[in-house]
Amino acid sequence: MRRLILALGAAFAMAAAPAAAQTYPARSITLIVPFAAGGPTDVIARIVSDHMGRTLGQSIVVENVAGAGGTTGSLRVARATPDGYTIMMGNLGTHSASVGLYPNLAYDPRTDFAPVINTAGTPMLISAHKDFPANTLPEFIALLKANPSKYNYGHGGIGSTSHLTCVFFHHLIKAPVQQVPFRGSGPAMNALLAKQLDYVCDQTVGIVPQLTQLKTYVVATPNRLDVAKDVPTSTEGGLPEFQAVGWNAIFAPKDTPAAIVDRLNAAGRAALADAGVRTRLLELGCIIPDDAGQSSAALGAHVRAEVDKWTPVIKAAGVTAQ
Repeated sequence: MRRLILALGAAFAMAAAPAAAQTYPARSITLIVPFAAGGPTDVIARIVSDHMGRTLGQSIVVENVAGAGGTTGSLRVARATPDGYTIMMGNLGTHSASVGLYPNLAYDPRTDFAPVINTAGTPMLISAHKDFPANTLPEFIALLKANPSKYNYGHGGIGSTSHLTCVFFHHLIKAPVQQVPFRGSGPAMNALLAKQLDYVCDQTVGIVPQLTQLKTYVVATPNRLDVAKDVPTSTEGGLPEFQAVGWNAIFAPKDTPAAIVDRLNAAGRAALADAGVRTRLLELGCIIPDDAGQSSAALGAHVRAEVDKWTPVIKAAGVTAQ
């Protein structure tokens, strides 16, 4: 009898999953952003999710769950019910760098999430406040190497994209500069504008709107950006090894039904195809993935490749979050 009950329960569960997927979404969806409001990941999440909500016919409510470099919010999503009503906007920090930075990370970004869609690549830049004495990247590097304890940089939390990029940069120039962690890149930028910090390494989404109020020394890409044409590349600045592009992508908990993941992916694709959304993202310096790069399979492969890429960089720099 017990076996019969269990078998019937399993059958009902299997039958219920397709039915739930067919009616999805029947209520609002929570999109966790694992950083404070106002940072690059938060901005991209709000631009993309607003359009996705209209496509799905239900509101997508952005909830900021900051802490531990984005891992607090990520863990919440990893442990959420896999029904498509709790999803997240993750990034290079939460879903790649975290593996190398947190020895006791409570989730595995490669296996504990259902990848949905990669929404935007974000080239990295280094910017200081207006009164910082250096005017070029070589001058900036020389100052940091001469007296690293004199200066500080801010980032969006241990393991965030802004932290990882600065770790990479300081490893290349061999200057252990003091760090000031925040609960997101937005608060770090506010501190920089108030001259409470010397500089940040941040995504285009955070830097470009403030370009006129900052000294920006370098973009970590092979080519200059259309939205920041006066900012030299790392090669032009004499540090060609400094190449870094962040990314922001939507994830659901593992075991989310494929039909729901497909529905979310289709809504994400519709958002990235919309002229208004594309214009807003491109104006912030984002790189929009091509059609193939927007598949859930492509995102899963990208996460695995990024973990393999950044883990040795982090270990070589000798940085851990615990």
